[in-house]
Amino acid sequence: MSTASTAKDPVHSSPGVPDWVVPALESVLGRVAATLTEVADRFPLFADPRSSEWTTTGRGSWTGGFWAGLLWLHARHTGQKTDREAAIGFTGRLAAWVEADTATRGLIFWYGTALADTPEAAALRVRAAQACRDAYDSELGLVPWGSAFGGPRLLARVDGVPGMVPLLASVDPQAARSHLHRHLELCLSEGPSCWSWRYERPVGWAPCDDPPPGWNRGRAWLLLAVADAAHRLDTDVFAEAISRLLQEPTVPPADEAHPDGPLDTSAAAVTAVALLKLGHRDQAVALLDELVSTHVTADGRLLNGCYDLATGMATQHELVWGDFFLAYALAALTGLVDPHDA
Repeated sequence: MSTASTAKDPVHSSPGVPDWVVPALESVLGRVAATLTEVADRFPLFADPRSSEWTTTGRGSWTGGFWAGLLWLHARHTGQKTDREAAIGFTGRLAAWVEADTATRGLIFWYGTALADTPEAAALRVRAAQACRDAYDSELGLVPWGSAFGGPRLLARVDGVPGMVPLLASVDPQAARSHLHRHLELCLSEGPSCWSWRYERPVGWAPCDDPPPGWNRGRAWLLLAVADAAHRLDTDVFAEAISRLLQEPTVPPADEAHPDGPLDTSAAAVTAVALLKLGHRDQAVALLDELVSTHVTADGRLLNGCYDLATGMATQHELVWGDFFLAYALAALTGLVDPHDA
């Protein structure tokens, strides 16, 4: 879409696209407009399932890129100048995170800029990618988790991989490949999956129990990163990882150790996007059908996302990243975006 365009980018059913997809996308994007009115100049984080009221942050935290990405999707759909201006404004505010010591810069800057159509957003993405490349630790073979959110700096956490792979690949494919392979080596080592590892000299890598081994969003995050790598990096060694990470396309419990506990629809939405990127369209459609028919309200809210089961934070809520990946997957089915745009 041209930066000067204000014409609406039409959303319509294409051959083979189920009838429920377009109404679902319009409903979810309608929720974006309502959210923007509610949060004003703050970033939404999670919303109460009963009141629909958002808990917000002033700087966006690690989820700010998903809000910017949602605004770009909404602007692409409506073609309205005011919607583009909102997307441009929130994207520009992500710049405060460029020098932050955190591997979640992949989530912030890839998803916050990949759907943007301005030279300023492209320049911001390059700055962020270069900063992440500068943070790459050749001894560890990855960009460390970092100290921006407290705790030990030399961690390898699975949620520091999605977004970081395509972001790094844009400036240093070898660093992107190494970052992913180190996490695959650690997270999918023999025995139960472990989604976080601490580097301790001279011992080396030691497993951590936070997040827990049964954390299903960890599996979804890693599958998404592998799907991006399979498309963007010149390598064909991901087949085994994909086979280990793929599961039955259904909304999973937040923690496999608590199968009767809260679900995590955000993990399912992330998985749906990964499936589309990998060409598993039928599985993606089945998963999206379950999400839309069971967990999306009439006003476009994706409920039953679990932010953090261990602390009891927002365990059955609408999550901004769940909204983003649901909207992105639906938009990819309609042709509003390509599965590999972001």
